[in-house]
This record gives sequence, structure tokens and C-alpha cells, in this order.
Amino acid sequence: MPGNSFGRNFRITSFGESHGPVIGVVVDGIPAGLVLDLNKIQAQLDRRRPGQSRMTTARNEEDRVQCLSGLFEGRCTGAPLTLVIPNRDAKPEDYEHLRDQIRPSHADFTVMARYGFRDHRGGGRSSARETAARVMAGAVAATLLECIGVHCYAWVHSVGPHALTVPLLSGLASKGTASGYEHHRCCPFTREQIEASPLRCPDSHASSLMEAYIDEVRSAGDSSGGTVVGWCQGLPPGLGDPVYDRLEADLAKAILSINAVKAFELGSGFAMSAGRASDFNDAILAADTKEWSSVETLTNHSGGIQGGISNGQPLWFKAGFKATATVAIPQQSVDFQGNAVKLQAHGRHDPCVVPRAVPVVEAMMAVVIADHILGWPAAQLSVLLKSFARP
Repeated sequence: MPGNSFGRNFRITSFGESHGPVIGVVVDGIPAGLVLDLNKIQAQLDRRRPGQSRMTTARNEEDRVQCLSGLFEGRCTGAPLTLVIPNRDAKPEDYEHLRDQIRPSHADFTVMARYGFRDHRGGGRSSARETAARVMAGAVAATLLECIGVHCYAWVHSVGPHALTVPLLSGLASKGTASGYEHHRCCPFTREQIEASPLRCPDSHASSLMEAYIDEVRSAGDSSGGTVVGWCQGLPPGLGDPVYDRLEADLAKAILSINAVKAFELGSGFAMSAGRASDFNDAILAADTKEWSSVETLTNHSGGIQGGISNGQPLWFKAGFKATATVAIPQQSVDFQGNAVKLQAHGRHDPCVVPRAVPVVEAMMAVVIADHILGWPAAQLSVLLKSFARP
């Protein structure tokens, strides 16, 4: 089974299954000497951990991180860093009735079509349990980025029909049908505001509506989708390349590789596709200095990337998550012998995945940015020569 690694300079390889002994990740490319606090990795795992509230699955995993290699006296050695968490609350018996049945909108059919064999216990390798590995790797990437003043944030923007209200800046109004994020040069929400909500939605009114809606769909045996906004602050201009290694292309691949993600929008992307250039071009402001490389834009419809390369403005995007496919409502399907069956879920599942997806989105964003940061110096000869200059 290929496709378990991501990145070039900062490379992650995840391993493990939903009901196997462990979930883990190997991180290559970490600069030697980076101070790494396992408590910070644990804090991010705790944000993703199941069983936090009635809004998440009842599966109760401690997710205690263990480091097997690559760390000595609190610093990364430059060798591959191996991090694992044990699976302690797996209940494979919950899935025995699904051994020969195909769940609608799950990977059961497609995995069999691809490999001719599958692990039916909670989806096996296709399970969202794998995202714990991404969160561990993302915490390492975030530690590296913080050294240079780059910070990644994410929050729930919508659940079902309910969306938060983006804070408006005085004297500004969005043209077209843009969202309002395009006017902010700093993250519009603090981490404290985001984490104050059980749904990680920093708008208290919208959060209460979302919470009631999730209760409603869960009571009906159903589930709901939603959107998550990702935001990167402090990104320097010049990350990415203009053709196949575009920054947004790598970011889109990273985000779309997360379980249940079905849509990716950079900046005001979909509104721009229905609008005019006069409404969505990001006007360039006169710089405080004569340095052309430190320009500001009046708006940020582009989401911080132009021509595949970061422009120094905040990077922002939306990820659209589908509703959890496993529900308590009977669904029509077939078994692997082609017989018609009615399926009804009995396992433990999230009524809405987006609250726990927030740290996963942050993690994959950080991994992409770290990957590009580490490959950045080699793009300019002057920087490369300076790096290797002898005293």
C-alpha cells in the first residue's frame, strides 16, 4: 500500500490502523538541535482526542505520546523522529457484522477494488484514527515554525446551515460575495476564543446554534458536515514555485488527504470564480520602505498566494468536511456477494467531525509550510552562497 508519506524536505510517514496496536509517525528532515517538548505534542493530541464531549465519538483513548527515536536530552538529533500512541479502547467486535458488507460512502468498496483485501475493523488504514499521526507531526512542524515567527491557526467556520460571523473592520465592506476574512491582516480570532467553544467556533452565538443542530441530527441518528478555516500568520513572501510545486497545490493535497474532506477553497476562491477582476484583485499599497519585497495589499482575496508563491500576506483557506458516513439510520447497500442488505450503525462515531478536525487542519498546514521553509534557501543563489560562506 503506497502513499503513506508526505513532503520532500520535511517528510512524514504515518503507520498503524484504527484497531491495531499503535498509531505512529516517522518525521524526517528536522533540523538537528531543535528543542522539542513532548508536552506540546501531547497538548495537540488532547485537542484531537476522542471522547471529549457529547459532540464527539464515545471512543475514549488516552493518546499518550511516546518517542522511540530521534530525540536526545530534549533536542532533535536530526535522525528520523518516531512518535507513537497506543490504541487502548479498540472494540473490533462492533464491526464484525460489517465484515462482508459495504458501507455507503465509506472506503469499503474502493479499498477492496484497489487491494482485494481489507481490514473491516473501524476502516483499518482508512480510519480517521490515522489523523493522530498527522497531529503529532504537525506539532513538530509548528515548533519549528514558531522559531521564525510563523503561526498556524484553524477554527470551525460552519456546521450544517449555521456559520459564524466574521468580525468586520471599521470602514470596510466586502465586495461581491466574499466572506470578510479578506480584510484581516492578522488572525481575526485568538486561540483562547477558539478553544473557549466546545466546537472550536470562536463566535459564541453561532457556536450555540451549531451545538443545538448537532444534538438534533444526532438524536435523529444522523450526522452533519461543516467547514474549517485555516490561517497562517507570519509567512514570508517567496515560498512555493510557479508550476507543479505551487504552495497552494501542496496545501490542497495535504488538506484533501484528510479523512472526510471533500472541498478546498483558497482565499475567496469560489466567489472570485463568479466575480469580476475589479472586485477581487488585491490592490497593492505603497510600502513604508523602498523595499519592493515588503509590500502590503489592500485586500487578501488571493489567500496569501499568487502564482503559486506566498506573497507575505496571511495564508487562509476553507476545508469542507462531509457528514460522517456511519449513521444509525438504516441504509441500503449490498454485501460482497452482491446481495441487498440494510445497514444500521452500532459502533462509536462522531455526529460531526469538524470540532476534532481543527487540530488536524492546523497540523497539515504546518507540515506543508515547514516543508517549503526548509527548501526555500536553495531557490536563490545569493542565499545559498551566503549560507555556505567561509569566515
